[in-house]
Amino acid sequence: MALSPLMVFILLYLVTSIIAQDFYKVPITVAFMAASMYAVVTSGGMPLRQRIDIYSRGAAKGQMMLMIWIFILAGAFAHTAKVMGAIDATVNVALTLLPANMLLAGLFLAACFISVSVGTSVGTIVALTPIAAGVAEQTGASVPLMTAVVVGGSFFGDNLSFISDTTIIATSTQDCKLSDKFRVNSFIVVPAAAVILIVYLIMGANIAAPQHIHEVEYLKVVPYLVVLVAAVMGMNVMAVLTLGILLTGCIGIANGSFDVFGWMGAMGEGVTGMGELIIITMMAGGLLEIIKHNGGIDFIIDRLTRHVNSKRGAEMAVAGLVSVVDLCTANNTVAIITVGGIAKQIADRFGVDNRKCASILDTFSCAVQGMIPYGAQILMAAGLAELNPISILPYLYYPMAIGFAALLSIWLRYPKRYS
Repeated sequence: MALSPLMVFILLYLVTSIIAQDFYKVPITVAFMAASMYAVVTSGGMPLRQRIDIYSRGAAKGQMMLMIWIFILAGAFAHTAKVMGAIDATVNVALTLLPANMLLAGLFLAACFISVSVGTSVGTIVALTPIAAGVAEQTGASVPLMTAVVVGGSFFGDNLSFISDTTIIATSTQDCKLSDKFRVNSFIVVPAAAVILIVYLIMGANIAAPQHIHEVEYLKVVPYLVVLVAAVMGMNVMAVLTLGILLTGCIGIANGSFDVFGWMGAMGEGVTGMGELIIITMMAGGLLEIIKHNGGIDFIIDRLTRHVNSKRGAEMAVAGLVSVVDLCTANNTVAIITVGGIAKQIADRFGVDNRKCASILDTFSCAVQGMIPYGAQILMAAGLAELNPISILPYLYYPMAIGFAALLSIWLRYPKRYS
């Protein structure tokens, strides 16, 4: 019963969209609103005001508000950069430097490198999604495909980087070293990344180079270069975006793209454009808080660990736990925090290597997070590329690949040294 609001959301949004054969028929905000109302009404045993307070507490949690602030700044930066001409200039640089058949692979490699350096998928998506969408429009490639390439590459670093939240929490809950977890994780996901890179090289062979590439205005590329360099150096993502907004304003005013009021108007339009993402984020947070309060998460943990009786079963239980909790929380960091303790107990009881357990926690949480349409990463990418989140899902090859690779590592007892 505690999990039923999630089922209401899935039925209302996915099933009705499939029946209608159109994922734009039912707005995702309406599906979340209906599921939220159902969750509040069916949470018995307490006054209505208390149920609303629980919902509101989840919607306004620190992590949710941080995500919303990032959405606001990202919207302001992306739109001012677009109005100033930074996106077009950066796209022209990419088209000039890379041959058309290397665009997909090059974009994937760039996302992988930046995400490993930054340690966050969201920061990578903010930096590269507008460029990916611009390249797609210039070359006639699929915008959802290009956007999915960036999203997939962003999870490479989220999963492997030494400064990623998920890596730090997974290793700390399993009591192992960052370097050891990195080594085990590399055996599992690097082959998957190599396969996906080859797939993008093959797919990219059909992309036609644009006939007329405009002259590159290098000054307009500076905001993106500074944002990328600052992110790679480890600057806070909110500070990075603020710096980007200031640079686009200064350069835009200097070259006559807009005046001060035009700059403010562009920022305002960018923030307004993120309104739907902000609403979805808050309603998802409230909905999941009620599910957690009513025992939904505890129920999942209990059911998934009830029949474990072998090392392989223990690893599958850990994988199932973190995956289902990530589905319910839409946050891979929170999912690992939630199940990290029970995963350690399962691992110790059945002799699972702590380094392998940490790797399973991180990889499955990233794989699931990379494929849910209401997760921060896909919502952010969809908002920046002006797409429906569902349209990106079929092209998320890398999250699918690492999920499959992680499953194989459990069933084939790979890598053997840690299995």
